[in-house]
Amino acid sequence: MEERLKDLSKYRFETSLEDLTDARIMYSNGRYKNALNRAYYSIFHAIKAVCALDGFDSNKHSGVISYFNQNYVKCGIFPKELSKIIRFASENREKADYLDFYVASKEEAEKQIQRAVTFSERIKKFLEDKEIL
Repeated sequence: MEERLKDLSKYRFETSLEDLTDARIMYSNGRYKNALNRAYYSIFHAIKAVCALDGFDSNKHSGVISYFNQNYVKCGIFPKELSKIIRFASENREKADYLDFYVASKEEAEKQIQRAVTFSERIKKFLEDKEIL
């Protein structure tokens, strides 16, 4: 595998971990909408870390997510649970970012962060197996 793709994958995964840290900080400060956003981006950047290994990228979130689901979930490399986590995270982020008067709950922010942790752990193991991390 090309070294620059490995480096890009590692960088994107590190970005994912930073987003997760930010989600926890937002959560602990009662900023639940922001926690939903950052937890989503943790998941999204972890997906991009995997896609980087194939040299794939897209300007659209839907393109990245679709590629991951088609080439990694549908093929059985990752469990379908991860696809559900992506969907929930995306829906929550869109509500938090775009709906006027949306109030994110502490419970939903906590669930979203836990889903991001689960997602991160699965991606981390995959990248370790590929000797990226």
